[in-house]
Amino acid sequence: MTTHLSYVHGYSEHEARRLGDQADTLAALLHAGTSYPAGSRVLEVGCGVGAQTVHLVQSSPEAEFVAVDVSATSLAEARARLLAHAPTARVSWIRADLFRLPFPEASFDHIFVCFVLEHLTAPQQALKALRRLLRPGGTLTVIEGDHGSAFFHPDSAYARAAIDCQVRLQSAAGGNALLGRALHPLLTSAGYAQVTVRPRTVYADTSRPELVGGFTRSTFIDMIAAVRDRALEAGLMTAEDFDRGITDLHRTTDEKGTFHYTFFKGEAVRTREA
Repeated sequence: MTTHLSYVHGYSEHEARRLGDQADTLAALLHAGTSYPAGSRVLEVGCGVGAQTVHLVQSSPEAEFVAVDVSATSLAEARARLLAHAPTARVSWIRADLFRLPFPEASFDHIFVCFVLEHLTAPQQALKALRRLLRPGGTLTVIEGDHGSAFFHPDSAYARAAIDCQVRLQSAAGGNALLGRALHPLLTSAGYAQVTVRPRTVYADTSRPELVGGFTRSTFIDMIAAVRDRALEAGLMTAEDFDRGITDLHRTTDEKGTFHYTFFKGEAVRTREA
């Protein structure tokens, strides 16, 4: 069984911008309730281009962060992003594989993982590996999406089929775009205690233009549109049908359109016995 991270969205400049738009648009929703005390040591796993790191350090300016990613290019972008937004933040950058992290047991007070497990072939094994790095009583925070929670008006079978292309391609790469709904059993089976998982729902209509632009259009639709070539190569849809699906998704951003999506945020603790 392979355990590596296969990032289905790629590492283009467009994807880096999309991640930044997503993080900034959803910061209040996803980061609410997450802050770390002064002096605590926090590990961010799969920091990518630092889109979430910016918001972590803003919420916990006196904590010490260690940000890890497997991509040297992403780490360089993350450093530049933090320098621009939070030049005094206490962040160390380390290039490493999630399953080969160079830290001794109980190295961290808290661990933060956002949009990472969905790209892994073995998310439960990853959670077990991370539990070892937490001190007893330390906390883990995990955030994941679930593409099955996307529904919208006007409805469109073509739009739903285009979304399913992304789900199927991610599955073929070893990931799971529907992972959010499985967070609670994943955390409990990985040996964590005091597990809580709560939905964080995005609902966008024209009364919320920042969500229509920042999430529906620039985050979700852009993500689906980006898999067009691979979907066609795999024979999942015809070009005409896929393009109609994207057009129909854009209709949800119009005056009479609406869009709904649910993220899931899980929190758990490593017990002394674990």
